[in-house]
Amino acid sequence: MAAERRLGNLPKETNQLVGRRSELDQVARLCGRSRLVTVTGVGGVGKTRLARRVAGELQPGFADGAWWVELSPLSAGMEALPYAIAETLPLADQTTRPMLEVVAEYLAGRQALLVWDTCEHLAEDCREMAATLLTVAPGLRILATSRCPLDLACEEMLALDPLPVPGADDDEAADSVLLLADRAAQAVPGFTVTDANRAELAALCRRLEGLPLALELAAARLREIPLPELNRRLDDRYAILGTTDGPDYDADPPWHQALRTAIGWSHQLCTPAERLLWARLSVFADTFDAEAARQVCADAQLPGEEVPALLAALVEKSILTWVPTGGGERYRMLDTIREFGAFWLRGLGEEQAARRRHRDHYLTLAHEADAAWSGPGQTASKDRMSAEYANLRAALDFCLAEKDGRTALEMGGALGFLWYACGFARDGRHYLEQALALEQASSPARAKALWAASLVALVQGDTEAGSRLATAFQQAVAEEADATTAVAVLTLEGASLTVSGRHTQAAKVLADLPPAPPADGRYHAAWVMARNTQALVHNHLGQFTDALATADDLCAECARRGETWSRAWGDYMRALAALGLGRASEAAAHARTALAGKQRLHDDMGIAMTTDLLASAAIASGRTEQAARLLGLAEQVWHTVGTPQAGIPELVAARTACEKQARHLIGDATYQTAFDAGYDTDLDTGIAEALTPPGPSPHAPLRPGPTG
Repeated sequence: MAAERRLGNLPKETNQLVGRRSELDQVARLCGRSRLVTVTGVGGVGKTRLARRVAGELQPGFADGAWWVELSPLSAGMEALPYAIAETLPLADQTTRPMLEVVAEYLAGRQALLVWDTCEHLAEDCREMAATLLTVAPGLRILATSRCPLDLACEEMLALDPLPVPGADDDEAADSVLLLADRAAQAVPGFTVTDANRAELAALCRRLEGLPLALELAAARLREIPLPELNRRLDDRYAILGTTDGPDYDADPPWHQALRTAIGWSHQLCTPAERLLWARLSVFADTFDAEAARQVCADAQLPGEEVPALLAALVEKSILTWVPTGGGERYRMLDTIREFGAFWLRGLGEEQAARRRHRDHYLTLAHEADAAWSGPGQTASKDRMSAEYANLRAALDFCLAEKDGRTALEMGGALGFLWYACGFARDGRHYLEQALALEQASSPARAKALWAASLVALVQGDTEAGSRLATAFQQAVAEEADATTAVAVLTLEGASLTVSGRHTQAAKVLADLPPAPPADGRYHAAWVMARNTQALVHNHLGQFTDALATADDLCAECARRGETWSRAWGDYMRALAALGLGRASEAAAHARTALAGKQRLHDDMGIAMTTDLLASAAIASGRTEQAARLLGLAEQVWHTVGTPQAGIPELVAARTACEKQARHLIGDATYQTAFDAGYDTDLDTGIAEALTPPGPSPHAPLRPGPTG
């Protein structure tokens, strides 16, 4: 039986949800009768946690899944919302159409739930997006969390209140007491509710008005402060702040009094150095590591060697969350706590300086990753940039907001590999186009951005734009003497020609490619990319022996460099040539090697193309049902990438021939069953199966279908 395919991306629940059964049922009922439901409430009241649980309970009712869209890292006014939604969905488009149109078309025929978390700073964008999507997609439901309504006529709302507080000191069943006791037990192992502490717990819940985040922050203090002392200090804190009912709208941003008290008191308990670090860390989007914190936050006031200990102290105080990952330790700050830090950062007059340091740090990382892309550090660079993606996007948004086109071009060009090779083509096109429009003066940074933009357009199947940008790049570097620049020009010209079907012309252009890579320069990846294009052109022209020789040469160079991405394309070209020569087993072996490399770098386009090729090799070896299953698996990936077979006629013809032959051999019903099994399997499971060498062929080998 095929493994169940992932139908959504809901984040894991890291803590149990205490109480809220009535609210869960209410939101579920609202989602059943209304297509837009917004959970509103003050910061820290638990909107996100409630929406996550509701979405998890509703997910089985949506044939096309429940998809979580985290909006807090996005900057208002940067038109980022449709790109964030597209990045979340398994969306089939790499074209140049407006992203709102692409998202709307994808959702139009589907039954899906979108969860938009933290909408308040993008309320207008969310309102317009929801109005459009709900009009064109009758099977769509949107569940939003926001401090304010989205103000659509079809919107239904649940105003989430704090947890019920105990009416009497012995009321242990009040949800606020249950939450406080649960989190206190996490902070202080062995903590339980006893006769001795029951009254103090109840008093603390009343004092903090049942606000979940305030209770969690208070529970973390119990590591160092006894419960009675904690209550006494909070009494003092209330006296200092005064007492108000509900939100304090004079604050910036508005704070619920209990949350203002709990966070402000936590802030007061921090040392001056901890407070300063807290404020400066607020410029990070999503997670960050200790080195990034040191680079962005340290100065004469806050020495870099003190940052690791200060981070640990903020984790102890529950200001930061420690996030262990496969790539090392990282840290995260809750949105409400980040806002408090940003409020203090503005008060210190440091916001712009901190954001510039943040921008500069991520520009440096982008350059380092670019330099490592064609060598043994390639996969590590990809992993690092993927982990930092929210911060890279925040840095680019800051550049564009500040009209700093030069830095936007520099960063966008340096991240070219992320855009064209690692699945972020839509975002790359968006940022590169804005940067190129903002800064039009000739410069090396503009030339590098044109190079990246041309490659992204070609990956998206936009041959016209790719060719136009390639011409602009050639003009921009006309005076450069760097040998790698000349190769880069050949690369773009050859790729543009072969993608548009002009293979003979492409072969003539690429004949000028030097036999060995030139010395390192600004376009160090160009030579291996051009050799890959040469091998593809040979395959398209039926010159399979030449294609194999070119691919062998390419793979040897990549092995010398310790490079993975182009090497995997080289193995793909080897497989394509071997299949053309009638050597199906050899083709399958090369294709499996290519697939492993593409999976490692999450190159979805490479995964889809290689899986298609494995299907052709399987049917040529007499494994027809396996071929149908592989075609289903590839189809699943194409639905997350864009134009099937990248629109290349020879590859479209090969897949069509493979499917036609499979249906003829095993019949439509058996074919469809196998295809559906591949389409419905979990992608990682399907790839693992595809990477497993098959046993003896059940049938005599068949002649392969056309491969171009």
